[in-house]
Amino acid sequence: MAGTILLTSESSDPAAVLPGLALLTLEVETAPLTASALAMNLEADTIILDGRRDLVSARSLCRAATGAMEAPPILLVLEEGGFAVVAVSWGATDTILYSAPPAEIQARLRMMRDRAKAESASGVEESVVSVGPLRIDTTSFIAQIGTEQLTLTYKEFELLHYLAAHPGRVISRDTLLQEVWGYDYFGGSRTVDVHIRRLRAKLGPSHESMISTVRNVGYRFDV
Repeated sequence: MAGTILLTSESSDPAAVLPGLALLTLEVETAPLTASALAMNLEADTIILDGRRDLVSARSLCRAATGAMEAPPILLVLEEGGFAVVAVSWGATDTILYSAPPAEIQARLRMMRDRAKAESASGVEESVVSVGPLRIDTTSFIAQIGTEQLTLTYKEFELLHYLAAHPGRVISRDTLLQEVWGYDYFGGSRTVDVHIRRLRAKLGPSHESMISTVRNVGYRFDV
């Protein structure tokens, strides 16, 4: 089976889960939010997983898909409250707010598919970034300083990974919003500042200086 599959427990209409789909020509088939339905659709190009109401099931299915040998990319649909608990350990490829506009939905799905194709073509994925004492593994979603594992939210992990992948480079807030939060994010640059502050706190006094502020521009990852 190919194409895009939506796993949901509530409706056979994809637009009921992600309203922006109603304005796209994308064909989306629905299936139950169950492990058996996931197993039957692992050959899909993309899986959209409805996590709006049942975060426990969403987490279990994301993790189950991550453990599969040839799992397709998974776009996890959440309500705003879901972003407070979702973590990189869940294994979702990307997350999206249920009210996202059509352009954002289309862009996220396209980028996930393109990334999966590029990784498949190369046969090798750059899954580990090591900078100084920091090691980030995007396959296991683990970030650690030396032997100490950091407890990060999904966006904190993505933000740290992007910064560490570009050491010494000054990255603007707008660039971070686009690369980490995604196309058409309207939350404002203060979102970046808040996450940077939290990251520094989790890095601790000995390593918080890894992320330096470049006034009126953005941030730089230093070693």
